[in-house]
Formats: sequence, structure tokens, C-alpha cells
Amino acid sequence: MRVRSRRSFVSGISGALAGLAMLAFAGPAAAQGYPSRPITLIVPWGAGGGTDATARIIASLLEKEVGQPVTVVNRTGGSGVVGHAAIASAAADGYTIGLATVEIGMMHWQGLTELTGASYTPIGLVNADPAGIQVRADAPYKTVSELLAAIKANPGKLKASGTGQGGIWHLAIAGLLRDQKIDPASVPWVPSNGAAPGLQDMVAGGIEIAPVSLPEARSLIDAGKVKSLAVMNDKPAALYPNVPTLKAAIGSDWTMAAWRGIVAPKGIPNDVRDKLSATIQKVAGSKEYTDFMASRGFGVVYAGPEDFGKFMAKSDAELGATMKAVGIAK
Repeated sequence: MRVRSRRSFVSGISGALAGLAMLAFAGPAAAQGYPSRPITLIVPWGAGGGTDATARIIASLLEKEVGQPVTVVNRTGGSGVVGHAAIASAAADGYTIGLATVEIGMMHWQGLTELTGASYTPIGLVNADPAGIQVRADAPYKTVSELLAAIKANPGKLKASGTGQGGIWHLAIAGLLRDQKIDPASVPWVPSNGAAPGLQDMVAGGIEIAPVSLPEARSLIDAGKVKSLAVMNDKPAALYPNVPTLKAAIGSDWTMAAWRGIVAPKGIPNDVRDKLSATIQKVAGSKEYTDFMASRGFGVVYAGPEDFGKFMAKSDAELGATMKAVGIAK
């Protein structure tokens, strides 16, 4: 009995060691097989918008690359908090990813969440649409310098709109004014439900400035009802290359853009992150993606995990400083 017990014990240990060896061997093989099942792509905003459209073209192209279904799920609510929280709290296995937006650098300053860009594993920046400075086509200002001079001379007279109070375009104009040593309160903000109603209000004469993106103003610019004085970027927009940058127009380094990027929960395996990032880079550089984005007037950019992480941190700091300046940071 003693012999049998000893043999049984030794046999059990050997089996356990063999099992561990098999697991150790299977680990890399399993990682190499990623993805082996469907992927979920969470969008923090509603169906039909620009972020949703961008997510769906990425999902369709990603699906072709990885050979697994990629399902887009819209998780709306809480001014973007619900969807961004769902991405951050998902299992860190690479099977749930999300399309984070510029608001991740704004919400925590407003006290809506503790989430920041650092709450995720950055995969790749895939889009950025800089703010422009739009006025009516018949406005007397031909340049940004003339517009700023009018603001200085008549504080409180010229109003702006294009998003809600404290939204990205509100911060764009407030940040520019702050950069130019002008009190942001000199241009009262009129909240709106987005760029479209803000632009229409401007055309109707209700406001004077719509600091929204060029793609959003495109139809009215092309119709000759609106003109863009400058773009808040370090290089001209492909959509309207003749519109000067702020640097060229007034020597300002101020930039502001609405952006979108693929992120994953914090802590996903490095090899999974690397495979995702390489695939997203391929998708973002594909003709299908660039043609789709061009048809919408959306800006195509790409930044890998490290640069995207730095980009989010810089965006967060700039947004926070501006939100504090205009009194909307908690």
C-alpha cells in the first residue's frame, strides 16, 4: 500500500508538471491565434453621427483583416461617460475595444468621471478634425487679425456657438482668446445642440462666430454662405488648403481638434496590443478608409500606441487649462 501511495503521489506530481508545461507551451500559441472569436467595438455616442460612422468603417475593415466579426455597440449617455466607462471596465483581453473621443480629456475636469486617457491602453489615433474660425460670408472681417481686433474693441458684442456650454468648440475659441491675452468672456457663448444649429444661427444673424470643424461647415462654405478665416492646426486642412493656419495668420501656436482613436482596457497583453495596433495602422492607411473619410470631409491621421498616449495627455492638459480659464472646471 505504501509503495502504491508513493507511486500514486509521484505520478500525480508528474502529471501536474506535465500539465503546467503544456500550459506554458500553449500560452504563446494562444496569443498568436488572437483573435479566435468576435470583437466588440464600443462607441460612446449615438448611431448616425460622425463617430458612429467612423467606428463602422473601421469595424468593417478590421473584420476583413482579422477574420472575425467586429460588432459595433453604441453605449450612450452621461455626455459620453457611459460608453467610455464601458470600454475601461471591459475584460482586458483584446476582445472589447472602443473608439474614444476628445471628450475623455474633458469629462473629468467637469467632475463627471475619474476616467482620463491614462485609463486605457492606447491602440491608435485614427482621426482629428481641427476647429476652424467661421463667420458669415458677408461679415466685414477678412482675416483673423481683423476679427480679434473687433472682439477687443467691442467685448461682449460678438457671440459664438456650435456646441453645448463647455463643449470642444467652446473651448477652441476660448483657448484662442486666452492665447491672445483676450478675456474669453469677451465672446459670449450661446449653447447649441451641435455645429449644424450653431452654423444656421450664424447664417441667420443670431451669432457672429462658429468655431467648428471645416467638415461641419463644408456645405455652407461651398454654398457661399460662410467663410473660414483660419484653421486651428499646425498645417492647412486638405479640405480647404487655402484657409491659413493660426500660425500663418497671427503667429499663434494654439491648436484644437476633435479627435477619435481606438483604445482598449488597461492591461491587455502586449502582444495583443501590438497586433491590434499594427492592424489598425493598416486599416487607417487603406484606400477604403481614406476614401470614406475624405467623402465625409474627416481628417485622416494615425499615431501608434506611444504617440497616441502622449497625444491624449497633451490634449487633456490643454483642455483642462482652458476649462479652468473659462470657469467650467470643477
